[in-house]
Amino acid sequence: MLDEGTERLYELIGPVRFVLFDFDGPICRLFAGHSAEDVAKDLVRRLAGLGLHGLLTDDERRQPDPYVVLRAVDRRRPRSDLVEELEELLTQQELKAVASAWPTPHVDPLIRTWTALGARLAVTTNNSPRAVHTYLTSRGLLECFAPHIHGRTQDLRLLKPDPHCLRRALSALGADPKSALMIGDAPTDLAAARRAGVGFLGYARNPRKARLLRDAGGAALVSSLEPVLRCLRGGRR
Repeated sequence: MLDEGTERLYELIGPVRFVLFDFDGPICRLFAGHSAEDVAKDLVRRLAGLGLHGLLTDDERRQPDPYVVLRAVDRRRPRSDLVEELEELLTQQELKAVASAWPTPHVDPLIRTWTALGARLAVTTNNSPRAVHTYLTSRGLLECFAPHIHGRTQDLRLLKPDPHCLRRALSALGADPKSALMIGDAPTDLAAARRAGVGFLGYARNPRKARLLRDAGGAALVSSLEPVLRCLRGGRR
């Protein structure tokens, strides 16, 4: 874990002029009160209701992650009406989850402080941009990001670790990747940042997240966004 009060953290974020936030994790816990496992089960039940139970392996049906289900269907029925239907079902569940999402500690003032200091912000996420828009509006943060919300499209091949959403954000912002930083909490975020040539700060809210990021090669990790906020407000102190 990065020593969060050191010169190293300041050196990482000090030159940054563009900040790309992942959504679920660094900005909020989207499924804090609306289980992602239940969403995955809904997708599996929908497939069964369509007589397509066999489209997934036993392991895929047991996964608590709706993205595992969605990606699996997309591999076998790419760009199909079925994928479009399941993606919309996931979007509706994400929109429902917004009402009970938990803001990540310290992120609201961090977003406002970075904006006040002149940084330009974007969201780069595998979540639905509609859910992101709804959540940011509810927190009074939309103006810090809009119109730079780059989320899931119906082409699921472009989900992270593909850098598509990061490259869209960089292009829309007119940003040099060398002056940009992504804040993410998953190895897919790290991989996308590397492919886009963007610096990366890992947000690891628990040891499991930290282990996954370290195993993927993440060097700069924080367990809280508070030291990042402190660094912005007070330089190296």
